[in-house]
Amino acid sequence: MSTRARLADIAAKAGVSEATVSRVLNGKPGVAEDTKQSVLMALDVLGFERPTRLRRRSAGLIGLVMPELINPIFPAFAQVIESALSQRGFTPVLCTQSPSGATEEEYVEMLLERGVSGIIFVSGLHADTGADHERYQSLVERRLPVVFVNGWLPEVQAPFVSSDDNAAMELAVSHLVALGHRRIGFASGPERFIVVQRKLAGYRTSMKAQLGVTDGDLDPFISLSMFGVEGGQAAAQPLLDAGVSAIVCGSDMMALGVIRAARQRGLNVPADLSVVGYDDAPMMEFTDPPMTTIRQPVQSMALAAVQSLLEEVRGHATPKTEFLFRPELVVRNTTGPAR
Repeated sequence: MSTRARLADIAAKAGVSEATVSRVLNGKPGVAEDTKQSVLMALDVLGFERPTRLRRRSAGLIGLVMPELINPIFPAFAQVIESALSQRGFTPVLCTQSPSGATEEEYVEMLLERGVSGIIFVSGLHADTGADHERYQSLVERRLPVVFVNGWLPEVQAPFVSSDDNAAMELAVSHLVALGHRRIGFASGPERFIVVQRKLAGYRTSMKAQLGVTDGDLDPFISLSMFGVEGGQAAAQPLLDAGVSAIVCGSDMMALGVIRAARQRGLNVPADLSVVGYDDAPMMEFTDPPMTTIRQPVQSMALAAVQSLLEEVRGHATPKTEFLFRPELVVRNTTGPAR
């Protein structure tokens, strides 16, 4: 591509003249800072390399530790967090676990060896009540800024950012009750995870409040398995045997597994079974049928996590507590009136 063509593309993208682009690229004075940033952003978006003296210098490395990238909700969090860090001059270092790869503890050691300025944990072992949490306390004691997303450890003095799981279950159950459902099941991952405990408690509270049932009545309508499509499929079997007309799921991936299990029995979703997911992960509006789900406020949560961490990195105290973000019910086509 010719220099002239490149200047024209950048100018069009930034909404300025070619002369202004030329002044920015050549370091000439007389260009407002906002205009300069618009030109540099256009360079980045179009894939052109910045001149050496205009390249952003990293203010430091920030570790981002998450369990995996198979569930699309995790890449969604990663994208927002990495973008926010980069815009603020920091370099994100993404660490994802896999069955045969490095553990969370090994990643933390690697990040410490590289001198990271802080770490954000998304749905890590801090959400697992069966895990050793001493490692997090040791990070706090060495004054390394850390922030945790989705999980709560009151003994660890750090900011926590979570979706309000109790509110999520109230939204899901209320939606299904309004459609005439009374036999509403709950399918989720292992109970040792804090997010599962909270969803389960929210489900029980909402069902008892809205339908007048007891904990004993609800026990046959609760099925805990593994997270993921296969886990959802397995969790659905006893619930379908119990004759539920709707199932609230702990994740969108589990909801896809529930739908698969229903179809294997010749059931139609939503005519025979209504299904509510959780997360509103990317592509859920394109499933067959499009998924009714509870949307995690990923954008707000991720930006809050970044803001809290960078305040700590800059030496400013932040509240060492949990910030709860209210989710949203997204009604699509996997829920319908009860028969």
